[in-house]
Amino acid sequence: MAGDPLAARPAQGYAGDVPPQLAYDWWQDGAVLVDIRSDAEREWVGFVPGAVSLAWKQWPGMVPNPSFDKGLKEAVPPGKKALLLCRSGVRSIAAARRATELGIEAYNVLEGFEGDPDENAQRGKRGGWRMLGLPWRQR
Repeated sequence: MAGDPLAARPAQGYAGDVPPQLAYDWWQDGAVLVDIRSDAEREWVGFVPGAVSLAWKQWPGMVPNPSFDKGLKEAVPPGKKALLLCRSGVRSIAAARRATELGIEAYNVLEGFEGDPDENAQRGKRGGWRMLGLPWRQR
C-alpha cells in the first residue's frame, strides 16, 4: 500500500482507519479511545487502562449491545474524535460506521488489540495494540 503506513487512511462510511501507534498518539492528545470488545475479551485477553469499555456486541450469542449508542454519546464529547478498538479491527469498522451515523468523528484502529492472524491463524504475533507495546494490562 502506498503512502505513510503510520498515517490515517480514508474509509467509506466513517472518518478513517488509523494504525495503533497513531491512535495512541491521538488518544494522548485528547481523542477518546473506546474498547468495543466484550467484557469477557477484556477480562481474559487484556485491556487498555483509561480506555472507555463499551461492548459493541455481548455474550451470550454476541448480540448487539442495546446501550451502545447511549454509551458512546456519553463517552465522546462533541468535537472529539472516537478511536474504536476491537480484537482485530473488524467489529470496530461496524462500530465506527454507527458512531458516524450518530454524528461522531469515528476511526477504526487497524489490527485491533490482538493483531492480524499469522500463518497458523493465531493472533498476538503480528501487529496490534498489545504486540506493539502500547499500554495494556491483564487482570
